[in-house]
Amino acid sequence: MSIAEAILGQIREAFPMAEVSLVSNPSPSKQDSLRVGAADLLEIARWLRNDAEPAFDYLSNLTGVDWPDTTVKEKTKERREGKETETTVEKKIPGFLEVVYHFYSVSLRKVPFILRVRTGNRRDQVAVPSLAGIWRSAELQEREVYDLYGVIFKGHPDLRRLLMWEGFEDFPMRKDYVEPDDYEYEPTPHGRVLERSQSAAAEPMMSQKSSIDGASNAEPSYTIRKQSGLEGESAAEDLLEISMGPHHPSTHGVFQMNVALDGERVVRLKPIFGYLHRNHEKIAESATYLSSMPYTDRLDYFNSMANNWAYALSVETLAGIQPTERAEYIRVILAELTRLLNHTCLIGFLVMDMGALGTPLMYAFREREKILDLFESLSGSRMMCNYMRFGGCRCDLPEGWLQQAQKFIDEFPTFLDDYERLLTGNEILKARTQQVGLLSPELAVNAGVSGPMLRASGVNYDLRKVDAYGIYDRFDFRVPLGEVGDVYDRYMIRMLEMRESLKILQQAARQIPQGPVMNPKARLRGFRPPAGEAYGRIEGPKGELGFYLISDGTPKPYRYRVRPPSLVNLTILEDMCLNHAVADVVVILGSIDIVLGEVDR
Repeated sequence: MSIAEAILGQIREAFPMAEVSLVSNPSPSKQDSLRVGAADLLEIARWLRNDAEPAFDYLSNLTGVDWPDTTVKEKTKERREGKETETTVEKKIPGFLEVVYHFYSVSLRKVPFILRVRTGNRRDQVAVPSLAGIWRSAELQEREVYDLYGVIFKGHPDLRRLLMWEGFEDFPMRKDYVEPDDYEYEPTPHGRVLERSQSAAAEPMMSQKSSIDGASNAEPSYTIRKQSGLEGESAAEDLLEISMGPHHPSTHGVFQMNVALDGERVVRLKPIFGYLHRNHEKIAESATYLSSMPYTDRLDYFNSMANNWAYALSVETLAGIQPTERAEYIRVILAELTRLLNHTCLIGFLVMDMGALGTPLMYAFREREKILDLFESLSGSRMMCNYMRFGGCRCDLPEGWLQQAQKFIDEFPTFLDDYERLLTGNEILKARTQQVGLLSPELAVNAGVSGPMLRASGVNYDLRKVDAYGIYDRFDFRVPLGEVGDVYDRYMIRMLEMRESLKILQQAARQIPQGPVMNPKARLRGFRPPAGEAYGRIEGPKGELGFYLISDGTPKPYRYRVRPPSLVNLTILEDMCLNHAVADVVVILGSIDIVLGEVDR
């Protein structure tokens, strides 16, 4: 019995009048799902979070799917005057938009549960209840579905476009979207970041010019909150509103934070996205499965090997392809080298954000260059590696490559020891990071935070252990956990994870077998996975990187969705920054470890 079938029985017992049905998945992934009615979604969602067995406390992925109007031909037979005639009648089936949710239970671990809800006729009604009040992780993901598909999430606290500009009138992920020859760009200002009026919070709407009948896209209004002084004072001062980015160095040049300050204390912060949006998902739905592999390199462009693996794993789950034994070991080695590369550079960037100029970062980049040398000799590229394939890897390791990698693995602990002596006990680093940007484990789980961010808050959740994808169950390594959940813990978790990655690398380098690196049954030319869907995920250096794919049996994916850890981890940026000084905002943002190619896609 699948988890969907088990939960279906529980839902029917708890909600006998609810509209709920099982959606079987014919693909080898066997990831069945449940479809519920929009009217029952909120009640069932609360029950899943609090009372289901197991309780699904982790909403990992939320996305939309467009099913346009279709026309089917039906043949009917009639007998007239003793003769049988056959006629063909065209029948129009109205389309609909669908919202798909992927849940997990942190306590039970490897138990995915998929829920979906239709919006009815896609031109008459496109509204579903918001789940942001139950799972914070829905907040930004619902805004993305609203932005790209036009689904209105009733009750969302701040329903605005996420990636497209406010004056954009269409929904680019819909199947009937037509790219114009040129855009008339008339941007409207982003909403002010201060306290919103009650009317705006209660009724987030869409644009009057929308193709959705009766919807309104008036921008939510905001009001300046007055800050009174001591009791008895009549004077009141307006808060100071500043914009950090997109030009600010700490925001990578393409990310903006609107911050409201009382003196230097943060009282409100709103992130603004979309400066780097190129609609990676739309491009992938117009290309073959294999053609999308190079595009994954451009997501987290620091960690292209990890991106390759996440996408390959999802396609393999969808198509029922098994990689070869040697390819599995190569993937682990490349993934852990990528983790070393990412964490080393993140610490260098973080310390530079504190004002240490370039010395720690240059030490990190020196080690990064050694890893990039290995990647270049293997794939032909230093950053955009495009190396993995469905069923294995593009080519075998070059002669002597493993020995060069072993030399680096043996030398890296010496660098790590020196790096820690330079930084870990530094009194300035401790003063800038301890008790700064606190994140509780409860909020971290509820907000869908993943990766080192989640484990720094003390939550033992590492997909290498939880899902045991690839061959990670063969290696002996520990999962470091934080105790406080501040910036210092997030720094230390990355330091400790690098030491555990070295353990994995030593074991993998010793155990790697000989043999082919590609499954001969994986025919990549004319690749057509069977109809169905699959969600695959890995423990990327920044957190859970997942790909949700729907196949209609053609060479191109019908739906291609990237679940980016950087975007979801930014959900609680404001929570961590409140009541801190504006100078701490840069440090807190740096500790999240984002890359804008993955945030905006």
